[in-house]
Amino acid sequence: MLTRVSRQRRTAIQQLSLFEQPPEALVEAATAPDDSPALAQSLVQVHAEAATIAARLPPGLRLGTSSWSFPGWAGIVYARRQSVKDLAYSGLAEYAQHPLLTTVGIDRSFYAPVPDGDYLRYARQLPPGFLCVTKAPHAVMAQVFMAPGLPEDASGPTVTPNPDFLSVAAFEAMHARPLLTSFQEHAGPVLLEMPPVGPAHRMPLPAFLDRLDSFLAAAPRGLRYAVELRERSYLTPAYAEVLRAHGAAHAYTYWRSMPLPGAQAAVVPVTQAPFALVRLSLKPGRAYEADKARFAPFDKIVEPDPQMRAQVVEITCAAAAAGIPAFVLVNNKAEGSSPRTVQELAALCAVAWERRTAPHAR
Repeated sequence: MLTRVSRQRRTAIQQLSLFEQPPEALVEAATAPDDSPALAQSLVQVHAEAATIAARLPPGLRLGTSSWSFPGWAGIVYARRQSVKDLAYSGLAEYAQHPLLTTVGIDRSFYAPVPDGDYLRYARQLPPGFLCVTKAPHAVMAQVFMAPGLPEDASGPTVTPNPDFLSVAAFEAMHARPLLTSFQEHAGPVLLEMPPVGPAHRMPLPAFLDRLDSFLAAAPRGLRYAVELRERSYLTPAYAEVLRAHGAAHAYTYWRSMPLPGAQAAVVPVTQAPFALVRLSLKPGRAYEADKARFAPFDKIVEPDPQMRAQVVEITCAAAAAGIPAFVLVNNKAEGSSPRTVQELAALCAVAWERRTAPHAR
């Protein structure tokens, strides 16, 4: 029988594999002709266009991607082809030179604590003032632990309650303390992503809100918190009130089982928190693995979503109008290539902000 620790580790390994390219793709990249000069020239053009857009963005808006170690971004973010391993280790320095990539997600902290040495290495690659969004650990965010591959409504001995669900002590030891010790200068919002549970194991709304209220009341100071729901039944005015009481934000998420960001903003107003966070992960109704295979190697937009883009622009412009900083993180599975989606969103935000602030619009 798997222990709770080994079960968590197995789940983490399976989750981490979602971000890796198949080995054959890496072999092809290693044996391909050297196209570095063309890629470097392409990146020069990308940076020039991005810089023009960046100068017109609403104040306080930070755009970025959910992670950064994708070889398919050569010529878009990176000047040459590199392996997943090399990009994960040292790619942040080049990533942060992109005029529109002014934040990034550190998703790995969801699966296991990030060692102090890794935080220090990231910090050495980043310019002053560059803020990262880190995920609180799954070991604290999951209501239950389930054996890999089980449906959300599964039951039996393979599903066990998590005794550390929203435990402040566990969160502080696994995430807050290392973050504040080794990465404080670059610590942006901490994302409290609540994994989907399903009706068979879902905590009733009042109990969930009580637990969330207690966590936010006692959470370590010096950090900003944003809650990402993946259970739409929790998206209620009562939930919004818990966030408001503690100055926490709602992460307006683009996710398979949640309404679009605009509908979420109708329940949790953008202006009720001291910052805004948007996370574009996966189109509602879609499957993660299927879109990963369809969109790889993530070098172009495959399926643009104008409705989603318009809602993100509205949220970010509303935040800017209220003097609230906003963070937008994009996953490759949103439209096919997160840095290209970032550029499209930035161009739309720039136009919308100019219209909103033009003299005749006042």
